[in-house]
Amino acid sequence: MHELSLLTGVVEAITRAGVGKHVTRVREVALEVGTMSGAIPDALVAAWPLAVSGTIAQDADLKLSEVTAAVWCPHCARDVEIEEFYALTCPECGTPTANLTRGREFTLKYVEWDTE
Repeated sequence: MHELSLLTGVVEAITRAGVGKHVTRVREVALEVGTMSGAIPDALVAAWPLAVSGTIAQDADLKLSEVTAAVWCPHCARDVEIEEFYALTCPECGTPTANLTRGREFTLKYVEWDTE
């Protein structure tokens, strides 16, 4: 489960960001996860307690927002949402395109924490 590894990195980033700020606890962590990021939201939720165990984020809630993947279609001249990337065509007009414009995100959006 690589989700645990991803979340361990998130917790490390939060810990580094809190250095010198007198953080007493982390209350909430929000992540933006793209549908083509390779991270499975249910697996992230399941791995969260393991990733935060024994850390300053131990009691923090995890909030996930999913970003639907989209490709740029030169024929439609806009981003078009996709469900599967392997087809490499616009799902609306069939024009070949491999320009993924969103969906690979794995972004730490915000952290809410308490300080002394």
